[in-house]
Amino acid sequence: MRKLILYIACSLDGYIAKPNDDLSFLDKVQVEGMDYGYHDFIATVDTIIMGRRTYDWVVNEVGSFPDKERDIYIITRTAREFLGNIQFYTEDVGALIRQLKEKDGKNIFCDGGAQLVNSLMKEKLFDELIISIVPVLLGDGTKLFQDGRPERDLELISSTSYDSGLVQLRYKAVGQ
Repeated sequence: MRKLILYIACSLDGYIAKPNDDLSFLDKVQVEGMDYGYHDFIATVDTIIMGRRTYDWVVNEVGSFPDKERDIYIITRTAREFLGNIQFYTEDVGALIRQLKEKDGKNIFCDGGAQLVNSLMKEKLFDELIISIVPVLLGDGTKLFQDGRPERDLELISSTSYDSGLVQLRYKAVGQ
């Protein structure tokens, strides 16, 4: 069965962005030739879901969405036509994930943002969490995990520390 995996970076105090969707804190751990396992991870994925604000940020930074090989679902409130392999999805995201998990294929990568992550956390749909902790305390911004979600037990699969100070934690969700 396919797994829904969150693969994301955050500050030590749990922020995925500074105010105004500023991701410059991620530059602290940029090392030429180091992708922190992303290449290996993305090879296990054939579907990506993300919120519209995350999608907009990527398009603004890159000029277009760079992944043409995978099915992409952008979770949004505004209906739009397909854009190549990108579907703008306005229906119940929990139902979408349950439907995708039933299909044959590789894993499903949730690339954020916080609203989407927390919606999926409330429904206990994540099978794994891969969280890279950037060695900085931001103090303000967009929190990865918001209050009001149900308790969820996790089992540590691995932890890896890097010379840049980044620590990557990989957890498996336990029980439903």
